[in-house]
Amino acid sequence: MPIKVLVIDDSAMVRKIFSRELAKDPEIEVVGTAPDPYIGRDKIIALKPDVLVLDIEMPRMDGLTFLEKLMKAKPMPVIIVSSLAQKGCDVAFRALELGAAEVMAKPGASYSVGDMSEQLKEKIKAAAKAKVSKLISKTPAATQPVNKIRNKALIKTTNKIIAIGASTGGTEALKNLLTALPPTMPPVLIVQHMPQFFTKSFADRLNDLCALEVREAVNGEPASPGTVLIAPGNQHMTLKRSGANYYVEIKDGPLVHHQRPAVEILFLSVAQYAGSNAIGVILTGMGKDGARGLLEMKKAGARTIAQDEASCVVFGMPKEAIDLGAAIKVEPLSKIPFSLIELSKTN
Repeated sequence: MPIKVLVIDDSAMVRKIFSRELAKDPEIEVVGTAPDPYIGRDKIIALKPDVLVLDIEMPRMDGLTFLEKLMKAKPMPVIIVSSLAQKGCDVAFRALELGAAEVMAKPGASYSVGDMSEQLKEKIKAAAKAKVSKLISKTPAATQPVNKIRNKALIKTTNKIIAIGASTGGTEALKNLLTALPPTMPPVLIVQHMPQFFTKSFADRLNDLCALEVREAVNGEPASPGTVLIAPGNQHMTLKRSGANYYVEIKDGPLVHHQRPAVEILFLSVAQYAGSNAIGVILTGMGKDGARGLLEMKKAGARTIAQDEASCVVFGMPKEAIDLGAAIKVEPLSKIPFSLIELSKTN
């Protein structure tokens, strides 16, 4: 049975484009569209969609208000597709807190309809398998920032690298993981599937909450102990090495597993340049992105961890990695920070 999708957007052109592009995938059926949440509410009742694609800026009722009401009355997987990723990332984070499975940007100058539609198809498939109860039970991020005063002497020189990949449910998983880590960790590189313009705000929020320094990666930036670098939306990130020093390369390139940035690209580079000095982690998310890369990391001597099914919002990427034999450990999210701390101490 195809996944039944309802699109709510006030733009007739957007509704037409989404319906046309999604119809190209035999696993997806657009059962209806609506120009505003009031009509959308009636169509949800009549058509019983599996996944809702929702805009934010609409007449009569904005998408956030509708999302909050929907999650209380009839919880279901919702993907936000809006220009908000370029205008107001705080609104995007609020959508995730309210229970949205994903937030995507509408096509723009650097984000083509073709790329966007391919990613939307994958996110719809992920959302259809998501554990909605985990999405709507999220607790809002703490508003009180951590004390950022650090004793730099405690940040030890290390040649280890931690590489982490995540997708659906990953924003919350990464927050829980990173806030549990001390500032003495090796460099941490992260690919989280999310739109352009969104990753910087995500990094800034995590930086306020974590003992580690968290920021959106810049091309050529050193990967330093005590620092977390998040791949920019719509660009791939790879690890490079100059002598004993690591740095990151940020680059364009084709979608890999329908994603840019792709976990696979990062993991393959970490396998090549860090080898047995690396630790790889694959978290909640749909699809295969990162599974083969984690296997290559393991073959190169890296320690590798996959999140277990019970703690995942979507047990897709970790399952693929486990099935390939890429994960040395399979652990609940709550235990992964402690494993990273211990593994980073070992030679």
